Amino acid sequence: SYHTVFQTTGVRPNRFSLPRQHSLVHYITLIQMFGAPNGLCSSITESKHIKAVKEPWRRSNRYNALGQMLLTNQRLDKLAASQVDFIERGMLSGNILSP
Repeated sequence: SYHTVFQTTGVRPNRFSLPRQHSLVHYITLIQMFGAPNGLCSSITESKHIKAVKEPWRRSNRYNALGQMLLTNQRLDKLAASQVDFIERGMLSGNILSP
């Protein structure tokens, strides 16, 4: 039900492909059968959550925050893509003070 927001706003227009999140459904049964998994680290998903949710939430005014958060993420993605493009073109080499 919550995924429809991402489809209607165009973030994920076609469908979701989240195998890692789907595998979480099976964790309880697998842990009961085989014990705790070795080397399980949630820091990657936690850091992604902070970048994708917590930081945009702080930038919003908390009124209709989801739309603001999606727009913030979209703008940050475009800025990052522009930075990569500018670096490839040599537009960001050196500094402002160099002749």
